[in-house]
Amino acid sequence: MRLTAPAQRTAQKTVHKTAKKTATKAGKKRQPTVTRAALSGLGLRRAIKIGAAIAVIGGSGLGIGWLTTSGAVPRAMIAAERWVVATSAEQGLAVDQVLVTGRYRTHRGDLLEAVGIERGMPLLGLDIAAVQRRVRDLPWVETVTVGRHYPDKVAVAITERLPMALWQRQGTFVLVDRAGKPIPGQDIRRFAHLPVLTGEDAPMEAARLLAMLQGEPALAERVRGAARVSGRRWNVMLDNGITIRLPEVQAESAWSKLAAYDRDHQVLSRDIIAIDLRFDDRLVVRVSPDAGTVRRDSGQNT
Repeated sequence: MRLTAPAQRTAQKTVHKTAKKTATKAGKKRQPTVTRAALSGLGLRRAIKIGAAIAVIGGSGLGIGWLTTSGAVPRAMIAAERWVVATSAEQGLAVDQVLVTGRYRTHRGDLLEAVGIERGMPLLGLDIAAVQRRVRDLPWVETVTVGRHYPDKVAVAITERLPMALWQRQGTFVLVDRAGKPIPGQDIRRFAHLPVLTGEDAPMEAARLLAMLQGEPALAERVRGAARVSGRRWNVMLDNGITIRLPEVQAESAWSKLAAYDRDHQVLSRDIIAIDLRFDDRLVVRVSPDAGTVRRDSGQNT
């Protein structure tokens, strides 16, 4: 059947209206939106490019959906995905900066290698989960968050582990964090100021011990190490070689009593080698075999 000119024009209008409605509905369903905040500070030409890239993404989503239903999926989807990523980079969604926060002890080169992102990479092509896994595997990293900041930035925020003590085990020293977990591959000499722990479960229990000792700050400053005894209690070593034997229960109370007694009688300056606080009604002092009238200066090694 041959349509007259008026009939052709009517048919064309109908087709255009139908196509427009379909595209509008699909766009609302699949296309991401660009807010004014995302485009603030960009020039008009740059904003147009970003909008074009997002339009490409939306259009490819429709195409991929059709390929899925048609059965022509694997190679076509991979090709479509690559095309979208490449096109988005050409339109302005490419990495220009990698912003890192929270780095103090992590080596800059190690972090950059783990991130593995270079300028010009397509922002949409980044495997964020893989970046997070690589960064989290670094010795000092405790937590990490990686995110895209459109149009051209990647933000990497890390929190680092806090060194707590040196754990002496089988003749070697291992740096441990506040959770009692080893921090491998460290130069122990840099952390010689930290207390030295001994005992199998010492790292896991040390955080509670050190927090308790801080109840008497002046006395806590003199602590140089602690030995876990039978998994139940602690012996604490001071800077002048005196060993403080803490009780299994009410250790905090015993520690406070020792601090008060030392303020009143300077017992820790005397020529003794150990103080036993395991008895409620008395303080047992073990004197040095060559004890005399000589008094120890605070902090002096003997």
